[in-house]
Amino acid sequence: EHAFLQERLMKIVNTKKNHIHLTSSGFTLIEVLLTLAIVGVLSKISLETYQDYTENAKVKLSKEQIAAMSAKISLYWEDAREYPDSLADVGMAGMLDPWDRPYRYLNLDKNGNGGARRDKNLNPLNSDFDLYSTGKDGKTRLPVSQKDSLDDVLRANDGRFIDLAKNY
Repeated sequence: EHAFLQERLMKIVNTKKNHIHLTSSGFTLIEVLLTLAIVGVLSKISLETYQDYTENAKVKLSKEQIAAMSAKISLYWEDAREYPDSLADVGMAGMLDPWDRPYRYLNLDKNGNGGARRDKNLNPLNSDFDLYSTGKDGKTRLPVSQKDSLDDVLRANDGRFIDLAKNY
């Protein structure tokens, strides 16, 4: 009987040793889930940072393009003593902004202020011409203080301001 109890005890000990060995050799479900959660949070932060970076780069490029187009339009005025009817008149027909939409241009001398971009007090932004991009959302309203216009990149104060409408 003593040999039987000793044999039985050895089986229990061996079983517990094997069990302990098996459970301590890998990751627990909680460790795996915690690791996935951390990776998920870091990925989200990285993606948002990258999207902000690319959006800021697009705004900067649009500002540079508007400044260059504005200079070209001013040169046209120097030669012809009138502003062009369209961007095609200065060789920029179909020019797209960084969001792949056409830039918008309006000759205020010929078309009047009826379609001019306006500030929050409804005063025209320019006296010569309007030139702008509809920005990331592609939506716009004449008053630049409207929600749909805040991401527009625009020229104002007859070229002394070129930036996002929300900064005007």
